Amino acid sequence: MPEGHTIHRLAADFGHAFGGGRPVRADSPQGRFADGAALLDGRPLAAAEAHGKHLFLGWSPAPGGAGGDATSWVHIHLGLYGKVAFGEGPPPPPVGQLRLRLWNDTGHAELRGPTTCALITDAEKRAVEDRLGPDPLRPDADPGRAWRRISASRTPVAALLMDQKVVAGVGNVYRAEVLFRHGIDPYRAGRDLTRAEWDAVWADLVALMREGVRLNRIDTVRPEHTPEAMGRPPRVDDHGGEVYVYRRAAQPCLLCGTEIRTAPLAARNLFWCPACQHRP
Repeated sequence: MPEGHTIHRLAADFGHAFGGGRPVRADSPQGRFADGAALLDGRPLAAAEAHGKHLFLGWSPAPGGAGGDATSWVHIHLGLYGKVAFGEGPPPPPVGQLRLRLWNDTGHAELRGPTTCALITDAEKRAVEDRLGPDPLRPDADPGRAWRRISASRTPVAALLMDQKVVAGVGNVYRAEVLFRHGIDPYRAGRDLTRAEWDAVWADLVALMREGVRLNRIDTVRPEHTPEAMGRPPRVDDHGGEVYVYRRAAQPCLLCGTEIRTAPLAARNLFWCPACQHRP
C-alpha cells in the first residue's frame, strides 16, 4: 500500500496536470464511477489535497454554472492495488478495469483498482479527515494530538505508528525505519516513550517523508551509511531506496552486524535490529 509521501506527490501531480482553471474531461470506462464522472465532466479542478493515505480532488462549477457547486470532492484511497498513471496528450483507448479517467488538452490520468473512489461533499470530506491522526506532511499537523494517544496506550509503539487514527500516512517502511533510527524497541508500549523521544521521532518523520515526496522513493539511511560511504553494494529491491531494516530479515544490521529480525505486527511484517533497538 502506498505510504503518505506517495499520496502527497500524487496531489501535486494532479494539481500540475489539471489545475489552472481549465475544464477537465472525465469518464469511467469501467462503469463503476460513471455517475460521478458525468458530474465532473467539463468542470475545472479547484484543489488537490492529501491527508495521510487519502487523496481528495476538489471540483469547481463547470462554465455556465452547470455541474453543482464548489464543494464536490472525489475521495480516493488506493488501498493495496490502486494505481494512478499520468500521460501526455489525449488518453489512449481504455484497456482493463479503468475506474476514472481525466484528461484535458495537454495530458491525461488513469485510476485503476482503488479501494475507494467516491464523490463526496465538503462535510463528508471533513468527517474523513476528523477520523485521521496528524499527517507529518501537512502544515496544520499537531504532533501533540498523536502524543496524547501514544502516551496513554499500552499498545506497542510500532502498532501505534501504523494506526491511521494516531498518525496519518505512516506505513510499514517508515514505521520500521524511524524506530531503528532512534533505537526504539518496536514492542515498547506507547506510554513508555518519553515526550522527547516522540518529538524526535515526529521531526524525523517530517524530514524523511518530505524527502520521500521530493525523490518519489523512501531513503532512510544517513549519509555515513550509504553504499558509497560504507563500500557496500546498493540495495536491490522493487521498493527502491536505501533502508536499515525494512525487508532485510536475516541480513546483518548495517551498524552492528546483528541479524535483522522480522515478525507480524499490526497485520504487517515488522523488521528490527534486536541489538540497536533495545528496551531501556
